[in-house]
Amino acid sequence: MKQLTIYIVEDEPLIAATIETALLKQGFKVVGESDEAISALNEIMVLRPNLVLLDIQLEGSKDGVDLALDLDELRQPYIYLTSQTDSQTIERIKGTKPIGYIAKPFTETGLRSNIDISWHNYKTSEQHYLTIKDKGRLHQINQETIYYLKAYDNYCYVVTKTKTYLVPHTLKHTLQQLGSTNFLRTHRSYVVNLKHILSVGKNNIVLKNNDNIPLSASQKNLVVSKLKGI
Repeated sequence: MKQLTIYIVEDEPLIAATIETALLKQGFKVVGESDEAISALNEIMVLRPNLVLLDIQLEGSKDGVDLALDLDELRQPYIYLTSQTDSQTIERIKGTKPIGYIAKPFTETGLRSNIDISWHNYKTSEQHYLTIKDKGRLHQINQETIYYLKAYDNYCYVVTKTKTYLVPHTLKHTLQQLGSTNFLRTHRSYVVNLKHILSVGKNNIVLKNNDNIPLSASQKNLVVSKLKGI
């Protein structure tokens, strides 16, 4: 298995050092760390780690749950690693999409096994099918066959290798149903399957089916960095 790259978000320096040491001993690669949400988000967008270990109590005005919501938008996998288990925090966590949850204190072997299991389940879930309704019929679409999504008012086109479907949901809603991080918004009206990109230009993307997709300047760096990680 490819060595997992991990970014640590933790406000206690001693605990952050303990986590990093434990990860290195267990064969993971630590690519960065931060003690507050804003700087962490900026670095994560550049470094694009496989996984983020996320504490909830952080320095600054935003906490880990706030950061988790941003990571969900980026479709960045993360695991909560925290001692906060109160009911109010758990309710807030329910509004986010972590791939796992590890309670402090932890052991080195426990940390390793939790990460391994969470990552395995996450990668397995990426292979599931997308269920859509088109012209009154339900269809199960293998996500790997999807080239891109295109917004059409409050509807969305799903373009696959063999067929184009018109789905009665918005682009945002349809994107949220996809379990794979290989889908990324390249433009306000387009979401592309990174595995089907043939080339990236200054303001466009060419797919393997030769379709030409707009690429926003604000999304170009993210698209390129994600492609490097595939």
